[in-house]
Amino acid sequence: MSLRRRLGLSLIGIIVFALVGAALGAGGSSDGGGYRVRAVFDNASFVISGEDVKIAGVNVGKIDSLDVDAHHRAVVVLRIDDPAFVPFRKDATCHIGLQSLIGEQYVECTPTQPRGGDRAPAPELPKVPDDQPGAGQHLLPVSQTSSPVGQDLLNDIMRVPERQRLPLIINELGTGLSGNGEALQAALRRASPALQQADKLVAVLASQNETLGKLVDDSDAVLGPLAEHRKDLAGFVKNAGESGAATARQGDALEQSFAKFPAFLRELGPAADRLGALADQTTPTIKALSSQATSVNAAIERLGPLSTQATGALKTLGKVADQGRTTFPRAERVVQQFADLGIPIEPLAQNLGALSTSFDKTGGIESLMRFIYFYTGAVNGEDASGHYTRAGLSFGDCVTRTPDFDPASICASKFIDEATTEASAARAKTSSTLLGYLLDGGK
Repeated sequence: MSLRRRLGLSLIGIIVFALVGAALGAGGSSDGGGYRVRAVFDNASFVISGEDVKIAGVNVGKIDSLDVDAHHRAVVVLRIDDPAFVPFRKDATCHIGLQSLIGEQYVECTPTQPRGGDRAPAPELPKVPDDQPGAGQHLLPVSQTSSPVGQDLLNDIMRVPERQRLPLIINELGTGLSGNGEALQAALRRASPALQQADKLVAVLASQNETLGKLVDDSDAVLGPLAEHRKDLAGFVKNAGESGAATARQGDALEQSFAKFPAFLRELGPAADRLGALADQTTPTIKALSSQATSVNAAIERLGPLSTQATGALKTLGKVADQGRTTFPRAERVVQQFADLGIPIEPLAQNLGALSTSFDKTGGIESLMRFIYFYTGAVNGEDASGHYTRAGLSFGDCVTRTPDFDPASICASKFIDEATTEASAARAKTSSTLLGYLLDGGK
């Protein structure tokens, strides 16, 4: 085989291999899986296919392809392979970032903005119509993308020939951008996320200009007195620092207090409910007292003279209390003897109580009175002169009252008689034996 023939076959094989590879690449680009976002940028220089697409620093896909739209803006097709980060919504944003020092770049996206639990999510990104390039892809407009100028491009300004070209661009900038000022302004805002956030901040401040003006006026009214008392304010700050240091030294105790605080709050709720119920119940009483406030005030005013007059009585009661300190200890022995006597007498008292109760319930009192009445009538006598009473009471000399009583007479009562001490002791012993017999139930 000649050299020319072999070179021809080799060239044909290379061409066939390139065509097959292109066909496979095209098939993978158009028919492969993944969620595709068609993001429009003002500038996508140095962005190449196959670079990473990140969300919150996590790789979620690749840059699928690059294109240019009808307005000569860069179009970057993003393939999102991780289903956890789809779909992108209308409030999604994307920006181009520097991947490494050799100039590799990536695309960082936010599928949707944070929102509260009660806010509904934004609608999904719309799809490109079938009659337009990128049909079926989800369109992210240029207003929600940004492509900051790289550091290397800024450094290139200082080099030749960029340094020479920059004056030419500046000189001809006015002519080239004549009539496109608004477009340039929009491009500059999209090129810097900080400017976008600054615009939002200015818009919020503009909507609150009246509130801010009132705040300035009120702050003048507050800052004026503070300026007059700047020394007091400085002292307050110093004392606050010392208080904070003291509080920091008690950090463990404060931590324990805060740990107990939830339990306190749980108990405080029912206690507050009970206090509220008490307040509701005491409201009528307070209203009644309010209607009688004049009388209550008069009574309180009269308590002053009463207290003054009661001072002497209280002093007298104090003297009585002093005497009681000596009297009651002496009577303690007698009280203890009565207490000891009450224990054995208790069964006898119960029996006597039961006997008197039974005697009363069975009509014993009435029967006794009838007996006395009829017995008195039955023993009466009768003679020629009529009926007479045989029953009667005899009274001695000791019954009648006399103004000149003689203590030495036979009617004088004596608790202790020396002549009859032994006889009294014998009778007391006999009575004690009889009482013990009764208490033991006749045993």
